[in-house]
Amino acid sequence: MKKLVFATNNAHKLEEIRAILGDKIEVLSLNDIDCHADIPETADTLEGNAALKAEYIYKNYGLDCFADDTGLEVEALDGAPGVYSARYAGGEGHDSEANMKRLLKELEGKDNRRAQFRTVICLIEGGEEHFFEGIVKGRIIEEKRGGSGFGYDPIFVPEGYTETFAEMGGEEKNKISHRARAVQKLCAYLNK
Repeated sequence: MKKLVFATNNAHKLEEIRAILGDKIEVLSLNDIDCHADIPETADTLEGNAALKAEYIYKNYGLDCFADDTGLEVEALDGAPGVYSARYAGGEGHDSEANMKRLLKELEGKDNRRAQFRTVICLIEGGEEHFFEGIVKGRIIEEKRGGSGFGYDPIFVPEGYTETFAEMGGEEKNKISHRARAVQKLCAYLNK
């Protein structure tokens, strides 16, 4: 079975990716390869951050790997928070509550609530880089709904649905999410 390192320690992302890839590929986390470095995400694009993480693993561990970066891009905010989605409210770490609060405040009184989640995956296999993108369009609602998911899931309703990602539950979300779409392209490439 093919082994790939997924350059993350985010348990939610790892679970989501493993569920999408199934048993075709063994996905190892950074923990599994004993990597405890805080890999910098200093690029100003999703592509750049995904590449930085994958290149770090490939260069330091010599293992085929992939990394992703995801952003929520809100039309009325000129694509913000985008690459800064995880740190939108400022401060250290990923404070989802604070991030959602800031976003909802900035959208107060705005009619245009169109948004999209975009995931970019960078795969490094045998030293070659490949990029895969997944997008899901939707809108930001005015207050949080649902208890599952993570990040901005409680305030994002994908196009064609009435439930937020947080109301859907993992199985449903994994079929249509931005990450699922990027991973499906990754799978198609790996299964060629």
